[in-house]
Amino acid sequence: MPHSLFISDLHLSSNQPRSMAEFQHFIAEFASKAEALFILGDLFEYWAGDDDLDDKFHSRVIAALASLTHYHTKVYLLHGNRDLLMGEVLAKACRATLLDDPTLMDLYGIPTLLSHGDTLCTDDVDYLRYRDQMHDAKFQKDFLAKPLAARKAFIEELRRHSNEAKQSKDSAIMDVNDEAVAALLRKYHYPRLIHGHTHRPARHQHVVDGHACERWVLGDWDQQGSALRVDAQGCNVILFPSKPQPGH
Repeated sequence: MPHSLFISDLHLSSNQPRSMAEFQHFIAEFASKAEALFILGDLFEYWAGDDDLDDKFHSRVIAALASLTHYHTKVYLLHGNRDLLMGEVLAKACRATLLDDPTLMDLYGIPTLLSHGDTLCTDDVDYLRYRDQMHDAKFQKDFLAKPLAARKAFIEELRRHSNEAKQSKDSAIMDVNDEAVAALLRKYHYPRLIHGHTHRPARHQHVVDGHACERWVLGDWDQQGSALRVDAQGCNVILFPSKPQPGH
């Protein structure tokens, strides 16, 4: 049956070989059989700019995505908070299309809204303030003008501070706000919503202004690879192990 696959929050990096093995297995065994693959943010642990394509690890990720053209699988990328600097150069190398956040589309007859999901975490005021700065066009232009090594060092330090800050935050603050979800669903006329970011995979049912709206939260890949399979009959979560390693 024709279907599309949705993933997010892979946080791929050379320091996480298991996630990379699962990603390559997923591309070969699952994505190659789909009409489209949608990556809803945080494909990489971080992305310092499109001038980092020649990095050996990044080249492996890009080659895996580009290989899907042989199977006529369309690839769509949406910015996450970790890889918001992904640009058209990277998209072209991956044979992918960059999407706006959010993007509304018809998916097998169902209006479906796609988002990374971080804008829905409105209780995390400190994060939203940081997000506004990172998305400022002038800030991004000035940042990308810096040497690549300096950008990477800055991001590494930023990630360290972020991880420390999370330790003192109430976990509820880092989840979506129900009113923010309702406002988004209302704005786009009560569609189905698919997003990531929170690392809390689940299916939620919202009733907004009398309209029943389905919300799917994608899982992260910290412990196991997962994807949401969507077809004309609905949505199903698929889980998969990493590609077996020699000697195991």
